[in-house]
Amino acid sequence: MYIAMNRFRVLKGKAEAFETIWRERESHLDRMPGFVSFHLLRGPDREDHVLYASHTLWRSKADFEAWTRSDEFRASHANAGQANREQVYLGHPEFEGFEAVQTMKNPAASKVEA
Repeated sequence: MYIAMNRFRVLKGKAEAFETIWRERESHLDRMPGFVSFHLLRGPDREDHVLYASHTLWRSKADFEAWTRSDEFRASHANAGQANREQVYLGHPEFEGFEAVQTMKNPAASKVEA
């Protein structure tokens, strides 16, 4: 399992615009072999920004890397540098990638929607 995360610092008062950008984008993730799930996470409010993270779960690091080289990746990121970026973001996103070294599952959790 591989987790790919990007952290975003979104300017105060721009959280709704940021979330709209993500809701309305074409991701193409569901077309990719090895893609498991995606989450956009809202974190704590800070003095000058709100912290967000995008979180994708992949079957393997190789699957994620294939995504980053794909036409689908290029299409989904074609407008990433636009969309009023200067007025919404505080700096550039920060990427973090993680390979799972241990996994625990709760059998009862399959009954709970994420």
